[in-house]
Amino acid sequence: MAKPSPMFECTACGARFPKALGKCASCGAWDSVEEVRGVLKRDLQRAGSAFSQGHYAGPVSMLDVEISETEREATGIVELDRVLGGGVVPGMVVLLGGEPGIGKSTLLLQWAARAAGPSAPQTTPRSDAADMASDPSQKRGGGPVLYASGEESERQIKLRAQRLGAEHPAIHLLAETDVHAILAAADRLQPALLLVDSIQTLFDPEFESSAGSVSQVRGCAQRLARWAKATGTPLVLVGHVTKDGSLAGPKVLEHLVDTVLAFEGDRHHHHRLLRALKNRFGAAFELGVFAMTERGLVAAEGNPFFLDAEPRPGCAATVVLSGTRPMVVEIQALVASAGLGIPRRTALGIDSQRLAMLCAVAERRGGVQLHDRDVYVNVAGGLDVEDPAADLAVIAALTSSATGRLLAEKCLFMGEVGLTGEVRPVAQLPLRLQEGARLGFARAAVPRLGLEGKAPLEILAETSVERLRARSWLGGIAEEA
Repeated sequence: MAKPSPMFECTACGARFPKALGKCASCGAWDSVEEVRGVLKRDLQRAGSAFSQGHYAGPVSMLDVEISETEREATGIVELDRVLGGGVVPGMVVLLGGEPGIGKSTLLLQWAARAAGPSAPQTTPRSDAADMASDPSQKRGGGPVLYASGEESERQIKLRAQRLGAEHPAIHLLAETDVHAILAAADRLQPALLLVDSIQTLFDPEFESSAGSVSQVRGCAQRLARWAKATGTPLVLVGHVTKDGSLAGPKVLEHLVDTVLAFEGDRHHHHRLLRALKNRFGAAFELGVFAMTERGLVAAEGNPFFLDAEPRPGCAATVVLSGTRPMVVEIQALVASAGLGIPRRTALGIDSQRLAMLCAVAERRGGVQLHDRDVYVNVAGGLDVEDPAADLAVIAALTSSATGRLLAEKCLFMGEVGLTGEVRPVAQLPLRLQEGARLGFARAAVPRLGLEGKAPLEILAETSVERLRARSWLGGIAEEA
């Protein structure tokens, strides 16, 4: 019998090669290609295929396929339901990633307490309970919950649950890393929700590789996902992240699950952001905003990213969209004299390349001298802004800081700025204006082409950066240039 040829696999992306390589030809990672010592058996490889179940009859016409309305069950956490698209679907597989200490385990425990049933102790944070009471659609399910952890003991999890007020007799804790033992416990318990923290700590005895390797992560995730789909049980997998913030493990892990959630934020900031990077049952890139308190995560009230402070030079407000959610943010700019050497361009919360472009546009088209001065731009609250609608606010903040003059009070700046200095229209402008009016803004500088119908704010139509500079000072912005 011929000796099987060795197989090598990249630990970063999961690509396989017939020989060892110093650099992965798929993702470009160095020293990540290792030999695969354990292989899946033939029956294990086909276990998730419909052909192996014996009931697959071949292709059918699209018109003959029967569908039913997918029933969602609300988790009881308003911001989480927003990101999931309204709640969880039976058999839904969710991958939750985030940096250590960001609040992933806290969110899991609060989710488990809601899913365990209405008999849970009424010790939820007051603001979160008020959100649930104000929305009658946020019903609470009932049933046992299995919390399997390979990183913490049952005692550690209970201590956290006591601090959060999330103790419940229907929450069953299991400190185990063997995926077969977890599935055996789930078969006996038949939980309404299965939580696994984390997928990188699990191992399958079918493989010879260590826990956390590409083969182990992929194999364990496939076993758990097949069980969730077969039983209709929602499954939540917690995943580690790499140094650059992306989910660790092979990319097939993200393709395997139904929803990928990213928990973002700085441990030193008050707020946490839950973003849907992928969602087969709802809109992607929806955003949920939480506030971290002593009693756990609660839904952020009002608009947490706009600082209601006294007007100062270099501060401009804008409305950005994250998914379908409008948020008012404050753009802060500081223009200072440069020392010896090349002037600095530092950006926090926006892309540094885009800041360099906007600085060039502000100087060439707006007449603001920046080529020999240091420029610092920050988004208040720690939010990362990718919406091009913030371009006009960045230009206004730079102009205000460079001249030392205030912008008009209670005014929003929204518009994409081109290289020729023109201000282009932005998406969902009526929705942005409504959010600004709700928070007390009185006027908005927006591109003329984006105006449709009656607006809730006083509109100051802007067509170019040069025109904005001519009329953007306090007391003069409402006047025609």
